[in-house]
Amino acid sequence: MSTIVVTGGSGRLGRSVVGGLSDAGHRVISVDRDAVPAGQLAPGAVQHTVDLLAPGEALRLLRETAPDAVIHLAAIAVPFSAPEEVIFTTNTRLAYAVLSAATEVGVPKIITASSPTVLGYGSPAGWLPGAFPLDEETTPRPWNAYALSKLIAEQTMQMFAAAQGDRIRYAAFRPCFVISPEEWEGAPTQQGHTLAERLADPALAAPSLFNYVDARDVADFLDLLLAKMDSIPNGQTFFVGAADALATEPLAGLIPQFLPGSAALAASLAGTSPAFSIEKARKLLGWEPRRSWRNELRTDPSRLNDEAPVAFAAAASGSKETS
Repeated sequence: MSTIVVTGGSGRLGRSVVGGLSDAGHRVISVDRDAVPAGQLAPGAVQHTVDLLAPGEALRLLRETAPDAVIHLAAIAVPFSAPEEVIFTTNTRLAYAVLSAATEVGVPKIITASSPTVLGYGSPAGWLPGAFPLDEETTPRPWNAYALSKLIAEQTMQMFAAAQGDRIRYAAFRPCFVISPEEWEGAPTQQGHTLAERLADPALAAPSLFNYVDARDVADFLDLLLAKMDSIPNGQTFFVGAADALATEPLAGLIPQFLPGSAALAASLAGTSPAFSIEKARKLLGWEPRRSWRNELRTDPSRLNDEAPVAFAAAASGSKETS
């Protein structure tokens, strides 16, 4: 049984990661500034309430817990939810504090969360990729503090991997628009509307290019990544998303409506295929997401076609979407 420290364990993604890894048989230590409410912590997991930005706290925690792996999720998770300088300094300092402390302690496996937003879609100045689907080879062009902080988290991971060789194994992952289990039941997403509304009105999901992933699939991915980190090249970054798009129509027709000049590029997206490729995770790890909106959503989105709110709709340009 491995001991795994998950920073940001009280967050939307963190709760599912802690629960999924606990269910997989690991001893999980959830670390956050805010504790999970009583009765909501996954069975078998323990939690530590820690300010990881306080000097020496990350190092103290990891020396005390001596984990086999660290999964770093802690961050300000929503673009523009705080002043840009606060988002940038908080997220980059957290990534460095945790990764450097884990490296100093000699934790064998270290993983950090990034974001698809590093690619730069939604830029007010306009954005087009070289090709669809987007993958790990697509050139990052972050345009806001959140996206830049996540790219720096990836580069921080790669810096330590370059310095340590194969003595310590590192990786980063870019989870798509994270959907927690309660959101399939109708709870509002972090944008304030429900998933059924998001499906019924394409303008709601267009800013994130219709990407999504079930939080439990992220937990499964991380469990598999931990198991295979010793057998893959060190310092890898992975997209982690669903096998289809969060849309009721093919993206080849939808994306050009919201991304000017993309018709020829989007034509390569056949059927229900997503804009974000997960082929690298499939090939290197043998990972496959198990959950889709088609079998998880508890509300029929077709019933909301005439009711989808427009208050939350945003053009792809200038969006404040997180994934």
